[in-house]
Amino acid sequence: MHSVAVRTPWEGACTSLRSSRNHESRVATNSRPCVVRCGVAEPDGKPVPFGQLTRYNDNLLDKAFMALFRRKMEQFTGKSTPLQGYEGFVDVSKKIMQGRTAVEQRAVVRNVLLSLLPPGAPAQFRKLFPPTKWSAEVNAAITVPFFQWLVGPAELMEIEVNGVKQMSGVKITKCRYLENSGCVGMCVNMCKIPTQDFFTNEFGLPLTMTPNFEDMSCEMFYGQAPPPIAEDPAIQQPCFASMCSIAPPKSTACPKLQVAQDLSPSEVSLSEV
Repeated sequence: MHSVAVRTPWEGACTSLRSSRNHESRVATNSRPCVVRCGVAEPDGKPVPFGQLTRYNDNLLDKAFMALFRRKMEQFTGKSTPLQGYEGFVDVSKKIMQGRTAVEQRAVVRNVLLSLLPPGAPAQFRKLFPPTKWSAEVNAAITVPFFQWLVGPAELMEIEVNGVKQMSGVKITKCRYLENSGCVGMCVNMCKIPTQDFFTNEFGLPLTMTPNFEDMSCEMFYGQAPPPIAEDPAIQQPCFASMCSIAPPKSTACPKLQVAQDLSPSEVSLSEV
């Protein structure tokens, strides 16, 4: 799998972001992929290396999304935070993990996502975006500009799904959520698995997310079915020893990652969380 030039259908979307989101962007040429930069406040406009915290200049739309997600999570947990912006969003995420098993944490995220959608939205999504190459490519193209407030800078990349090459991959340079939480368990339980499950089971469009815990990057593969939870390598990932205060010194996996029940978030009812 490798990044290649983005084909013409996405060029217009990338260009429009210059005015609509006040983010630096550059449009694909024959030799460069479409990269849309969010409000990174570093001198070179790029996330800082592993172990350092990237600074961001969030615009009003970014802050609105953060506040919306935070309020929805607070409704399901009954816990609030005095923190604002992205820090507040991450802090409420941490509160969701408190007193809940990994399966329950994932189910809360699913319920939060469903609460953000109008009634019948998953069924409508299935009609508009059946599991085809076109649907996978469109959703990858949408992810790059509209979810950077959550994950940071990203770019489209070419992947291969069932022997077919398609532009339905998304490369996240350094995940903002993982970087700010510093927690493997939060990455897997609050983002990776519930997002995969939501697209695959609620929307009917397979999605696999592969975080890289060496540099905090992540790759998203629209159109590719995720592996069973118990077989996913991320479940065996150790804590970030230098970042996590509860990291066991000799743990082979983050203690917040449980596979005692190999259930997807969609298999846990709201009453159970």
